[in-house]
Amino acid sequence: MHVPKNLQVLLTLATVALLVNYVETMVVPALPTIQSDFSTTSSLVAWVTSAYLIVGSAASPLFGKLGDLYGKKRLYLISLGFYIISVALAGFSTNIYFLIFARALQGLGFSVFPLGLAIITDTFPKERVATAQGVLSGTIGIGTALGLVVGAYIDQDLGWQYAFHIAALLGILLLVVSSKTLESDVSRPKEALDIVGSALLMTGISLLLVYTTEGPYLGWFSALELILLALGAVLTIGFFVYESRARSPLIQLGLLKIRNVFVSNIVGIVSSLMLLMMFFAVIYYTEIPPPFGLGLDVISAGLTLAPATVVMLVVGPIVGRLTGRIGPKPVLLFGSLVCALGFYLFLLNRSTSSVLVEDVIVTGIGMISIIVPIVNMVAVSLPEDSRAVGLGMNTMLRNLGGAIGPVVATTIMTSYQTAYILTTHGELFYAGSFPLAIGFNTIFKVDILISVITFALSAFSKNYTTRSLKLNSAYA
Repeated sequence: MHVPKNLQVLLTLATVALLVNYVETMVVPALPTIQSDFSTTSSLVAWVTSAYLIVGSAASPLFGKLGDLYGKKRLYLISLGFYIISVALAGFSTNIYFLIFARALQGLGFSVFPLGLAIITDTFPKERVATAQGVLSGTIGIGTALGLVVGAYIDQDLGWQYAFHIAALLGILLLVVSSKTLESDVSRPKEALDIVGSALLMTGISLLLVYTTEGPYLGWFSALELILLALGAVLTIGFFVYESRARSPLIQLGLLKIRNVFVSNIVGIVSSLMLLMMFFAVIYYTEIPPPFGLGLDVISAGLTLAPATVVMLVVGPIVGRLTGRIGPKPVLLFGSLVCALGFYLFLLNRSTSSVLVEDVIVTGIGMISIIVPIVNMVAVSLPEDSRAVGLGMNTMLRNLGGAIGPVVATTIMTSYQTAYILTTHGELFYAGSFPLAIGFNTIFKVDILISVITFALSAFSKNYTTRSLKLNSAYA
């Protein structure tokens, strides 16, 4: 049976996204084992995840710009190639520093997401772009579920090194498939690359992400942390000042002022913040012992989140189709309200893992109903020659919000923490300090507030449908 070319492209991009998200999530349950294997500290092993996030966030706009200049397929393959090489290196790490280096190099592969979304926008007809983006976004959730569950099993039975080895082999296969399936697009090498602007943005965002990552370990107001914050803020502001005067800017600042692009970027930050707050709180709550939490093991805790990611795969294409038919604005408003409902359910009942699964599913439906419209709004609002870099910046901003989420959740839980004293054979035994119920309630209340803010921001978006886009194109 002949499969249409655009569906082959979507299947390839979705499979790559699934693999990358699987690898990035399977690292999480393996962190305690990695810490033990390398006899290192928790603050240092945290960089196994942070290094990837920081480099990936900073590099996404640059790779997007390079894709706009020299062809999205070419940069997609380069990005995927970096990822495969670094995944293979990670599996042979002999010390924690080499593993962190390999993970940082993997960050360059993060650009497959914005580049993939740009390729979909170029490949599919306008009336099917949102649906295809919904499929890709939903597939990301499946990769997360596989990472939490399958990754935990591989780590437990074979060792974390084999998780990287298997992923590298699969990555090589997907690189070959991608090179044959994706179609080459026109390059525009006449425009000079904005090296200064790229350096300012990448360095500034990297320092801000390092600040948020190291805050819990170094102290938010320590001298080093304040230096990182100040330098990051100055360089990031300097990027916008420089771009307003550059001859060939990384991205025309006027494009970021387009209403739907602006709304998408702001909503991207705050929605990622509330998603990661919820994600972090649920994982923590499921693993700490009763009466503070559910006392589940790592695999069982992962299974509480897995059903929501499966639902996201099913709901994603539906959300995409609705976005095309009725426009992104009503879908965004709906997603914000559903998220608020999901967080409210966490307040009402989270006494068992089955009830927790229901709460997470509702919240997951709300989140996918936010992610798909904001991605589509950026993709269709920008001209083709700035599409990939615009999606790269949106990805970067969403990651910035995602990096802040666990920090906020941790700060709240620490503020409502108490010692747990057990009695063993008539003697008192200190079992650790754990957050009280009011701490988790505060997190979910903050998430409800952010959902309301997301709703208000979404109300400022400009609605459109695929029919109106086609009519505008016809008369342009």
